[in-house]
Amino acid sequence: MRLLESGCLLLLIVTIAVDGQQTCTGPDGRAGNCILLRSCDSLFTLIKKKPLLPEDRSFLSRSQCGWSQQENHPLVCCSDPLDTPIRVGESLLPPVGVCGIQTSDRIVGGVNTKIDEFPWLALLKYAKPNNVFGFHCGGALINNRYVLTASHCVNGKDIPTTWTLAEVRLGEWDTSSDQDCEGVGVDVDCSPDPIDVVIERRIPHPEYNPQTLEQFNDIALLRLEQRVEYTDFIKPICLPRTPELKARETVGQKFQVAGWGRTATARYSSVKQKVGVDGIGLQKCNSVYQQERVTLIERQLCAGGQAGKDSCQGDSGGPLMGVAQNANVQFWYLVGLVSFGPTPCGQEGWPGVYTNVAKYVDWIEATLEQ
Repeated sequence: MRLLESGCLLLLIVTIAVDGQQTCTGPDGRAGNCILLRSCDSLFTLIKKKPLLPEDRSFLSRSQCGWSQQENHPLVCCSDPLDTPIRVGESLLPPVGVCGIQTSDRIVGGVNTKIDEFPWLALLKYAKPNNVFGFHCGGALINNRYVLTASHCVNGKDIPTTWTLAEVRLGEWDTSSDQDCEGVGVDVDCSPDPIDVVIERRIPHPEYNPQTLEQFNDIALLRLEQRVEYTDFIKPICLPRTPELKARETVGQKFQVAGWGRTATARYSSVKQKVGVDGIGLQKCNSVYQQERVTLIERQLCAGGQAGKDSCQGDSGGPLMGVAQNANVQFWYLVGLVSFGPTPCGQEGWPGVYTNVAKYVDWIEATLEQ
């Protein structure tokens, strides 16, 4: 989103200070620093104001002092003190070492997960008539207050009007048991009871259109009513925030997708499942999906396409995950969100389609609140 109004070109005098920090003069005559909009607490708070008054919009427009090509984000002349905590959106995401770590790290393809694998997986709980509840989508915990999922799980055209997306379940492994345990004898491993957290706000991407076949911008944030405490069984996954991860090639890479969706032998699995899938090039993927009048774009990616190995209906909104290395820390990060695929699932030559999370990190960071 560019802040300059149509037909209006504003030139700000920018100098380079001794320490390399760009300095500037804002529209109110105050000295400031030319920094990312999301890093300026006062202006970032202003842009979220509802309603945004014409004078506020004008001030924001006149505050722009450039554009970061690397971040694809506006630069603004910010007069906040440099010692004021800033980087509003980014600061709300946990650092590597807190995110993307599971107690026992196993990267193998297949079937049931271990009880402590992928502790960021979430189940979306829908309230139905007659006090009935059901889990029909997945998601991923990204900090102690937000879950990321697909927009079609929030405001999709196929959600019955009598259903309400009410809660998020975290720390679950086997939905059929009250107490989840794995192993036998002295080697038994049990997890605490899962928690159901009320959803305070549902935030579908503003450019998502439920009616389209292509399902562009199929991503949404769920703000939880309360912060959750991290445990061995409830942890956040990392987002691809660095330039390296944002630009990382997905074609031919090995990923994991996990959830409680439809399996080959049952409508839904009660135990958390996982399967390994390989990234597929968008051109190759389009050669298949254009048969159904669907043309995908770079904000989407494809993976899978092997017979019997796919994400499926109940996995909607769930994570496609990759592994990266930061110094001596290996961590999991969120590559994609399950969007759509062939019916029935797991058809040879038909990859699953995922929302490319790297393309939405700026939107996510700009949307998060304390």
